[in-house]
Amino acid sequence: MVELIPAIDLIEGKCVRLTQGDYARKTIYNEHPLEVAKQFEDAGIKRLHLVDLDGARKGTVVNIRILDELANRTSLKIDFGGGLKTEIDINRVFDAGAVLATLGSIAVKDQPLFFSWIKKFGANRILLGADVKNEKIAIGGWKEKTEKNVIDFIKENTAAGIHTLFCTDIARDGMLEGPSVELYKKITETFPALNLIASGGVSCRNDLDLLSEAGCKGAIVGKAIYEGRLKISEIKDYLRT
Repeated sequence: MVELIPAIDLIEGKCVRLTQGDYARKTIYNEHPLEVAKQFEDAGIKRLHLVDLDGARKGTVVNIRILDELANRTSLKIDFGGGLKTEIDINRVFDAGAVLATLGSIAVKDQPLFFSWIKKFGANRILLGADVKNEKIAIGGWKEKTEKNVIDFIKENTAAGIHTLFCTDIARDGMLEGPSVELYKKITETFPALNLIASGGVSCRNDLDLLSEAGCKGAIVGKAIYEGRLKISEIKDYLRT
């Protein structure tokens, strides 16, 4: 089975979800992220994917207080991303309690700098994100498409030491239409040693089984939980299997 990793996306300190990364298509689900995180913790969840959408748009960390609160008031292992552009910001999120720093665009825009961070912090403290549209990497909050193929991107970064990566198919994110199983199969067959985490499109428990069959080690799930497609009771049952 894949590890279920719920996502909390933050705007102005509130728990929200975007559809296909569009800030104009925003839904606020809870104004108190700690309440949401505690529900996950009570269900038996061990990890949390925390995204600072304000930080991603601004280019620097904004919702550091929420990270600090969740890290200190729950036992969840948190990866934190959004606006991490400097070593100072990475140290700030580690100091606030994040176990992993989530990075993406910098690995494309400044590869030497990203590789230096792998050496400095260790690959076990970095969660690399590969946002994909038609198998090409997209950066800058998904607004900027590159010509870099996802397989080439992963090859370069695993050679530099990266062993865990999450991949989001932008077309599927927030759509509740199922994950990109064929894409993930292609990645896991090409990189069998990679700890691949799927992101985007999960709509029900069966999708988790499909991702497991595709070789994924984890699945980041957001909207399916908040829309009640994947209930907390189902999460508890899943974690007991």
